[in-house]
Amino acid sequence: MSSVGIGQRPQNRKQKMVKALWTGIWLVYLSAPVSDLVHGGHSTGVVVLGWIGLAAFVAWYGVLLFRTGRGETNGLVLGSLAVLGTQAAVLSLTLGREWLVLFVYVAIASGAALPLRLARLTIPAVAAALTTLALIVPGGKAYLAGLLIPAFLGGFAMTGVRELVRTTIALREARATVAQLAANEERLRLARDLHDLLGHSLSLITLKSELAGRMLPDHPDKAAQQVADIEQVSRQALVDVREAVTGYRRPRLSGELAGAQVALTAAGVTAELPAEPDLTGVPEESESVLAWALREAITNVVRHSGARRCVVELVHRQTLDGPVLELSVEDDGSGGSAGGTAGNGLTGLTERLEKTGGTLEAGRVKRGFRLVARVSTGAPADAADHPVGSGA
Repeated sequence: MSSVGIGQRPQNRKQKMVKALWTGIWLVYLSAPVSDLVHGGHSTGVVVLGWIGLAAFVAWYGVLLFRTGRGETNGLVLGSLAVLGTQAAVLSLTLGREWLVLFVYVAIASGAALPLRLARLTIPAVAAALTTLALIVPGGKAYLAGLLIPAFLGGFAMTGVRELVRTTIALREARATVAQLAANEERLRLARDLHDLLGHSLSLITLKSELAGRMLPDHPDKAAQQVADIEQVSRQALVDVREAVTGYRRPRLSGELAGAQVALTAAGVTAELPAEPDLTGVPEESESVLAWALREAITNVVRHSGARRCVVELVHRQTLDGPVLELSVEDDGSGGSAGGTAGNGLTGLTERLEKTGGTLEAGRVKRGFRLVARVSTGAPADAADHPVGSGA
């Protein structure tokens, strides 16, 4: 993706160019000073100095906007704004009323570069300076009404943008922290479970190994019994560990829905997903296989479909064979599934569903590709055709 997200700095040259382009669009309002330099009838020396002054103003304005939020103190920003305001005042007094528009940019820079508590003071101060100079510069009074409103609106609009950026950054950092805490908690839970599973078994194995060692060579029969017990305990411990690992590896629909949202957004696909699913009465195996189906479908959408929109639905239905939970994933892309090997593609997914008594349908539709996975549930009959997580 070449665009720059809110609160994110440009990471490469292309993103920097995009940000510069969006910033440069607003410089179109400098057409009045440019027109004055070209058609204002100034002498050559004044025109040259005017171009230099305008270029210096634009450069300082751009630096102030691009450097915002990189650790500068409020004092440094205020000093930079003072320089920018001085440039606007000098150019307006020396070259005429067309240059009063520069104060609009000073107000915008104030809103973008300063916290709200300071911007609420500097923006009116810039407006006051604009008013004063408009009354001094010949003909400036006629421009005053057309410049004051943009100065106020532009300045305070940028304070809102600044606060939005700060909030977005804080939210992104909070999400990263929550993810890290969740990962740490999961590691601790895994450590506790493995300790509970293996602690007793390993202690028993150690004890019986010591007993077997002491019984040899005088009591080989008793030593053999201890070795047999060690084998039995070891096998049971292995079974317990496999069951624990299988539980940790089992995907959950809520987690897969969140992952699908992230994956589709990152791929530039407009995602329509259900809210947190209500899985009351749905067996864990059924939920797990639907989660695998969702993961496979989203992977195909992101990698192969070229879609712009993807709709995911979870619906309880009552069928002749009993209640089912239906997952459908439909996109508007031109590609389908890149059929993978068993266990990875649709073939493996079909096998997973069949083991739980479910079914899979996948194929082209009028505008794209659609995958439908169904599993039987223990939901009551009155849940028919009820969207999961809809809040109905």
